Amino acid sequence: MSTTPPADSLVELAARKQLPHHQFTDHATVRWIEANRPDFPKVPVYEFPAASQRLLYRSAIPILWMAEPRLADSLHGVRHAMRTATLAALLAEATGLSEDDTATLIVAAAVHDCRRLHDKDDRGHGNRAAVWLTYNADAVWAHFRLAATPRRIGAAATAVRLHDVPYAGFTADDRNDHTRAEQITDLLKAADALDRYRLPKLSWWPDGSFVRAEALEAFEALRATAFELVVASEAAHLAGLDSADAVFKALDSGG
Repeated sequence: MSTTPPADSLVELAARKQLPHHQFTDHATVRWIEANRPDFPKVPVYEFPAASQRLLYRSAIPILWMAEPRLADSLHGVRHAMRTATLAALLAEATGLSEDDTATLIVAAAVHDCRRLHDKDDRGHGNRAAVWLTYNADAVWAHFRLAATPRRIGAAATAVRLHDVPYAGFTADDRNDHTRAEQITDLLKAADALDRYRLPKLSWWPDGSFVRAEALEAFEALRATAFELVVASEAAHLAGLDSADAVFKALDSGG
């Protein structure tokens, strides 16, 4: 039996630099991800605080919030957003983030890619999402059953805007904004990076060199959890569950 993924799998398309603008997982790519499982230590079991757990079960955002509805089930769609929110909650717990800031972080993670137009290098999607979030703050925070305070809105919008801007590329204005929402921004960027095990090229998988030192220890400790969450939720989706239920199943089974 050939172990080479089919020519139309994301893995083969990535190898040929022919990935389409809209990318959807496939069985061959999930098998390839599993076959390249890093040599992790035993996956630790994490407990979510009750407040975080309630928010995570509302992290499946309405498709109407997305700039491009075709991305709902793509590599940057609902499953990615929910896993990023989950990993953000775990990073928040590991780094001692306050309950209020954790809530803001989870909201930011759930919507961070909602203004993407495609699955390739869609530059500026963070800024578009931040603007959208600011204008739609009441609806977003109501969805999570939280109050949309100016502090929460400002911090979440800053984190969302900066999530796709490399630290090395920060302008003076970026650095000023970052100081006003430093922890939330850093943890969103780290959580987004941890979910890169879904991508069909090993060189695109999580890289701690792009994570701030304050979050690095927690980032490294969560690698195995992030990997298992990708495999479990992507497999569940391919088995027929919608994106939200696929992530819920992975969470309920422990990843």
